[in-house]
Amino acid sequence: MENVIFQGKTKTGKDLLIRYLLPDDVQNVTDFINRASQEETFITFQGEVLSLEDEDKYVQSKIELIEKKESIMLLAFVDNEMAGSSDVDLKPKIKSHQGVFGIIIDKKFRGEGVGTILMEAVIKEAIKNIKNLKMITLEVFGDNPIAQNLYKKMGFIEFGRLPRGIKHKDNFVDEILMYKKVK
Repeated sequence: MENVIFQGKTKTGKDLLIRYLLPDDVQNVTDFINRASQEETFITFQGEVLSLEDEDKYVQSKIELIEKKESIMLLAFVDNEMAGSSDVDLKPKIKSHQGVFGIIIDKKFRGEGVGTILMEAVIKEAIKNIKNLKMITLEVFGDNPIAQNLYKKMGFIEFGRLPRGIKHKDNFVDEILMYKKVK
């Protein structure tokens, strides 16, 4: 498995590199997720602060899953600064043909095409490397039309909606469920 997946430019001409997660990425990943959490953007973390120790355990477990071909996690760097992360994790047992997709792009780099390139790369790597993967699912906030449109553009289809399924910034919004067949 090659570490670097993509090298190119963002829409604004900045250097973009996408590569696999490495053990040495713990500090980068911790700082990145804590910035995103404080923003209270469209992710699970809404203001919590994760410790370096907790993220170290997470990174090590993620690398083990990647080695077992049950997960993919790619990081995006713009001009050597962490700009995004995306993953696909295989579900267990009777759902072991389903991968769950996630993506976070730092607000500083949104609108530069990083999300589209990163999403294409992680899906391609998941199809190539995760055994038994037949479909990818995701959940998206009902009040995040930018992500919804990106997912539709990438071939994801809405298959369900849980009204008021997510509490976001003291409001309840729909949780939209989407899938894409890959094999």
